Amino acid sequence: MTARVAGDGFLRLGGRQWRVSIGERGIVARKEEGDCGTPCGVLPLRRVLFRADRLAAPRCAVPIEPIARDDGWCDDPAHPDYNRMIRLPHPAHHEELWRADGLYDVIGVLGWNDAPPIRGAGSAIFLHVARADYAPTAGCVALALPDLLEALAAGLTAIETG
Repeated sequence: MTARVAGDGFLRLGGRQWRVSIGERGIVARKEEGDCGTPCGVLPLRRVLFRADRLAAPRCAVPIEPIARDDGWCDDPAHPDYNRMIRLPHPAHHEELWRADGLYDVIGVLGWNDAPPIRGAGSAIFLHVARADYAPTAGCVALALPDLLEALAAGLTAIETG
């Protein structure tokens, strides 16, 4: 099932809707690395990663796997691992997926700039847990944890933005 996110702050799926936060610049037609925009288009949900030490495996319609302390995501356009999951330590700039703040307790890896990655066209576009105040993301789509789990259990397989 494809959910829809417009600039109004809601994700809609099968007659349900949940509050969502998106990139600080909103939905952008041309995505660039570090621009704080959420890319416009259909973003397939490739897989779901989760912190098994904090919650049970979420129900979902896509492959699922637990993350480990040494998991990261390369966001360095100059590195061959750009926009790919990596093991830490890693020489290039990256995000750590094992976070203390809980924002990555559940991560939906959204298909953006990954087949194959084009340097500088944006990386690490995730569906993840929102901050308590729904502050804007760096380009990801974020929901409260209960809402994120509910959307995944409802059969979410893609997000259309725009």
